[in-house]
Amino acid sequence: MAGGGKKKEVKKETGLGLSFRKDDNFGEWYSEVVVNGEMIEYYDISGCYILRPWAMSIWETMQTFFDAEIKKMRIKNCYFPLFVSSSVLEKEKDHVEGFAPEVAWVTKSGKSDLEIPIAIRPTSETVMYPYFSKWIRGHRDLPLKLNQWCNVVRWEFSNPTPFIRSREFLWQEGHTAFATKAEADEEVLQILELYRRIYEEFLAIPVIKGKKSEMEKFAGGLYTTSVEAFIPNTGRGIQGATSHCLGQNFAKMFEINFENEKGEKGMVWQNSWAYSTRTIGVMVMVHGDDKGLVLPPKIASVQVIVVPVPYKDADTRGIFDACADTVDALSKSGICAEADFRENYSPGWKYSHWEMKGVPLRIEIGPKDLANNQVRVVRRDNGAKVDISRVSLVEQVKDLLDIVQQSLFNTAKEKRDACVQVVKTWDEFKEALSQRKMILAPWCDEEEVEKDVKERTKGEMGAAKSLCSPFDQPELPEGTKCFASGKPAKKWTYWGRSY
Repeated sequence: MAGGGKKKEVKKETGLGLSFRKDDNFGEWYSEVVVNGEMIEYYDISGCYILRPWAMSIWETMQTFFDAEIKKMRIKNCYFPLFVSSSVLEKEKDHVEGFAPEVAWVTKSGKSDLEIPIAIRPTSETVMYPYFSKWIRGHRDLPLKLNQWCNVVRWEFSNPTPFIRSREFLWQEGHTAFATKAEADEEVLQILELYRRIYEEFLAIPVIKGKKSEMEKFAGGLYTTSVEAFIPNTGRGIQGATSHCLGQNFAKMFEINFENEKGEKGMVWQNSWAYSTRTIGVMVMVHGDDKGLVLPPKIASVQVIVVPVPYKDADTRGIFDACADTVDALSKSGICAEADFRENYSPGWKYSHWEMKGVPLRIEIGPKDLANNQVRVVRRDNGAKVDISRVSLVEQVKDLLDIVQQSLFNTAKEKRDACVQVVKTWDEFKEALSQRKMILAPWCDEEEVEKDVKERTKGEMGAAKSLCSPFDQPELPEGTKCFASGKPAKKWTYWGRSY
């Protein structure tokens, strides 16, 4: 953009604000934030989005952490093809029924029809397991522990939403095979703990670890564990990541057998587990505000933005040098810092721009700061301003980044906790649901009852379903009845509407 005199005047009107408020129109606010914050760009095929560097860098940070952790567990990366033949995909009946509506098919090559259509992977169990049966022969071949970082396609038609529901998304999927159920059970929880850490330690989002109901578990699996987040603004739960024990079901279908030390035949026990770019959407929903994105420092590719604030007759060179020195000092200490030296934008415009992009800290340096050998630091999460000496700059900025990270988590947890309501009866349940709560209720753990709850809560907002039964179970007094059926309750379960 040319830096003409007229342009400068115009730029003072930032024109960067959001047209929608988070509390007034959450859906429109979210769409606007992910575009204006330069996370995504809409693509000409519905439900597909371009991930811009601002979003991709967050994915890479989580990937770096997770990849190193699974390597410590002796899990190895591999890559399987995107395509899967219909005969293999349809081998596990429950599994294919669970995914059938969203499978995309390749039916043509050039102008000619393919003799047999080829599916694009919605997930890779059926892609990988024929080869597990080839590679696993004896107990020495176990455990087999693989992971792949890839894309999958699920042809969603209901409300595509960037990061949350898209037709193609990035994820990792781990697929492991063991000689015993005990080993599989142990890994399920180890992986789930890594998912909790991604959400709580990196994205500053509180999650609940628990087990899915039979109705909500992975199609064809034995049991599913998940980390569940909650979006207070919409009153909806959101499945954060899942770790499944597949049992021996797929081993039976794909004949994944091995011989143990005694020469006896056995079937392997399998797990699969995944988290996707959905994590980024959850972060935007939980932390974002009416000025745009709010990024937790641990995943921000720019943690500190330095903005020079020169006045008409100020020592501009001195201010610019101080900004460059500040970036240099912070970068050398491992902090991701940049300066915005663009001359055709006013400082006010730059403030709005970097607030929209969610940078955790802004440092302003003007003539007064230069004279006092200090900088002004402004927090993105709460707008608090503090002047700090350039002498202790690095230590204080490091401390502030830690404080912001913790503060984002604490605030999100307070808001989430305020939405949790314990109910005992159907009337209390209906009332809590109308108030968009995350509901904890005693349940008889019967599938028919859950189906009934879905049926009875259908409406414009969507039906309620079980989110998970937390591992951390409150005490269940003897004689407690199920909130929905009146039968004896077996456990506490979280319920609500969900994404």
